[in-house]
Amino acid sequence: MTDGLAVLASQVRRDLARIAHPSMPWLKPMVGPDGRPALDVLIVGAGQSGLATAFGLLRSQVTNVLVLDKAEEAREGPWLTYARMPSLRSPKDFTGPDLDIPSLTYQSWHEATFGAQSWRDLDLIPREYWADYLAWYRRVLELPVRNGCEVIDIAPAADGLLRATVRSRDGETLLYARKIVLATGQEGMGDWSIPEPLRHLPASHCVTSAAPIDDDALRGKRVVVVGAGASAFDNAAMALEAGASRVDLLCRRAEIQLVQPYRWLTFRGFLRHFSELDDAWRWRFMRAILELREGFPQHTYDRCARHAAFHLYEGTPVEAARETSHGIVLQTPRGETVCDFIISATGIAMNFAGRAELKRFAHNIARWSDRYTPPPEERNARLGDFPYLADDYALCERVRGETPWIGDIHVFAIASTMSFGASGSSINAMTTAIPKLVHGLTRGLFRADIDKHWAAFQAYDVPQAVVRREAASGLAEGAAGT
Repeated sequence: MTDGLAVLASQVRRDLARIAHPSMPWLKPMVGPDGRPALDVLIVGAGQSGLATAFGLLRSQVTNVLVLDKAEEAREGPWLTYARMPSLRSPKDFTGPDLDIPSLTYQSWHEATFGAQSWRDLDLIPREYWADYLAWYRRVLELPVRNGCEVIDIAPAADGLLRATVRSRDGETLLYARKIVLATGQEGMGDWSIPEPLRHLPASHCVTSAAPIDDDALRGKRVVVVGAGASAFDNAAMALEAGASRVDLLCRRAEIQLVQPYRWLTFRGFLRHFSELDDAWRWRFMRAILELREGFPQHTYDRCARHAAFHLYEGTPVEAARETSHGIVLQTPRGETVCDFIISATGIAMNFAGRAELKRFAHNIARWSDRYTPPPEERNARLGDFPYLADDYALCERVRGETPWIGDIHVFAIASTMSFGASGSSINAMTTAIPKLVHGLTRGLFRADIDKHWAAFQAYDVPQAVVRREAASGLAEGAAGT
């Protein structure tokens, strides 16, 4: 640790000590069926959302918390894996996991690491720097994280607990918790999508934008990227920089999306109160936003356009694909395109049953299509598949009473978008979304223990002062004699 970071770590500790009120522990340990203390909250996912949720809970004196991630340390989240942009798209002054603690902001870390002038000169945050910042954040806050652990099943257990089956290199173990938070990022309740005409192609020829891609294997190849959002352009740029002989980006829409709707909604009113609107308004807003998709910034486009091998085709959906001895032939309304490799950057599809940890109860997770029927002109089957969440990010039952325990499973990922707007893995929403989630978790824990709290209150007998009753009695007698 550099001298600057050591000084900053001390500042973080001082700041947190000064705002620790109220610091009194308030949760009594519960014992699981295995005889060991059960967790109050198990967080699945140690990316920025999982870490910030753990920090928010610890600040609320929910200390019996554990964070699991299937990736090895420093490989959590997208930043050093499938993120293929050189820098974050958010402005550098957007705060996120710091939860309004100035010494925990990215700016404080950057200035302690590189100096104040470097911060002033900085345009956008390099993604590698953001990954380093999150690793520091985890260390300085001493967050309880276990890597190499994948949750493969969630089931009910005795006394209102949840049982999580966890797979690691050492085999399978069971953990018991009162609450589980799924901070599992983009694919947390589904998987990366591939358009239907391409699904029969082997992985050697067609992958999603989240798949590992060997840059060397793209050299001299004809590459097609399907999609036109920011990640599509990132993957096209990666292929071009790897030496692809030609990269065609196929946009299904008549025109590419140039407006970034998430910039508009980044204000406190929307971020904090969107989830309190009725279903009609929530659907109307999020359908409009998600159908626009995510716009890309100028530098992302320029990264592709500077290459003569880059070609953008609007109004060009893929209608069919076939393998030939000369390559993969894609049929589009513009005619045929031949390529050697395809990258699908078409987003996420909800598929609850496809997730091992959800499979047991996937059939009874309420979707938006189960709770709200929009007017005909606003219908969208893809968005109707998103989970319909309670006001604390908890799963709701499709058939009430069949699996009531899933109300203690909280989704803090891209799948929460329809219910909460920008939240989950979105940096620009964390300052309001994390406190809302933590409030919901602590509210549930408090309500579940209300009988215990009432009994503790009735038994509370700690006096605040000592009264010398003999002195008071003597004073009274003296006054009477007078």
